[in-house]
Amino acid sequence: MARLIDQFQRLPGIGPRTAQRLALHLLNQPEDQVQQFADALLAARSQVGQCQSCFHLSADPLCEICSKPERNNGLICVVADSRDLLALERTREFKGQYHVLGGLISPMDGIGPELLHIKPLIERIAKDGISEVILALTPSVEGDTTSLYLARLMKPFCPVSRIAYGLPMGSELEYADEVTLSRALEGRRPMD
Repeated sequence: MARLIDQFQRLPGIGPRTAQRLALHLLNQPEDQVQQFADALLAARSQVGQCQSCFHLSADPLCEICSKPERNNGLICVVADSRDLLALERTREFKGQYHVLGGLISPMDGIGPELLHIKPLIERIAKDGISEVILALTPSVEGDTTSLYLARLMKPFCPVSRIAYGLPMGSELEYADEVTLSRALEGRRPMD
């Protein structure tokens, strides 16, 4: 059981207590359900790769989003990873295509632009006649660095914008940091 708990703890966001609960839950399940879980995990690992166009996770050459003809092919939203893409898709607001970088530029961690899917992005923009690129990267030093780097590369091809940053719903102004408040002011919009 200790080995199973250790494996669960390797997952992001899973601490020792949650790992123990998950292990106990699995051990209390019928063997066929545990086998189905293991089979699904192994199948996902062996069958899921990356979309040839946007680098989102996909079991097919093109992901579900890239293969939809009703999506706006002239609009690309750049995200760091598939988790960010899925978060944006949950809003049901963005109707364009995506491009998953596979991370953010982080010299401290040894991640330079050459390790990310930047070259295919630039090639895609140059080839496909993109009308706008939206950068939806984390508001952090790495996200800002990556955004500035990408904007400089893409500006000769098309307009580049960045998602607005600001205060989350239900938050109190007095608890917000200065950077968040500054960005909220910069990203303000007129009231309709």
